[in-house]
Amino acid sequence: MQKTIAFDIYGTLINTESILQSLKIIDAQNATDIMETWRNKQLEYSFRRGLMNSYVDFSVCTANALDYACLKHGSVIDKAQKESLLQEYKKLPVFPDVVSTLEKLHKENIKLVAFSNGSRNAIIELLTNAQILHIFDKIVSVEDVQSFKPSPIVYAHLLKETDSEKSNTWLVSSNPFDITGAGSFGLQTIWVQRSDKSLFDPWEIQPSRIISKLDDISIK
Repeated sequence: MQKTIAFDIYGTLINTESILQSLKIIDAQNATDIMETWRNKQLEYSFRRGLMNSYVDFSVCTANALDYACLKHGSVIDKAQKESLLQEYKKLPVFPDVVSTLEKLHKENIKLVAFSNGSRNAIIELLTNAQILHIFDKIVSVEDVQSFKPSPIVYAHLLKETDSEKSNTWLVSSNPFDITGAGSFGLQTIWVQRSDKSLFDPWEIQPSRIISKLDDISIK
């Protein structure tokens, strides 16, 4: 049976470091704190929306989270600067290990899937700008089921869309909550620990494997 690997996008394939550099130009003193709060709130808002059954495009969560981060850290960002930051989210580069890894896996006849909380159009635009869209066999977006990771509804949708089984489907993500959700659902999981400072939640659900870079992926 053909194996399926579903890749999370942000932080796993796509490097958001340039966003931080842009924030430093706007507010050098608070940039790092703004970035951390922005990301945390972006996820929190998607979790809340999922629990409330109040789906919106993930870009709304992103914009709302940026507003909150600026308020929290007393940073004044005007409308043009905010729009520039949000547009930058659509044109971010990949990590150095991404292209070679995806091409290697593609040659091994593994079904490669881009799997994200983002809308289908947002994923296509991002991966097109990063020049890796053509390597993927499938794009799976949560918008089809109007929910967000880590809902089991989303992982069930992944299996349906890829015509895969739990036993031959792997999720690769740098986000612990995503790994926990997929593992709870019964998928095989690979956590990409891109930084030594990244911690995995001390739950009973742990990754099937842990790697520090994509080159180390192996599902044989």
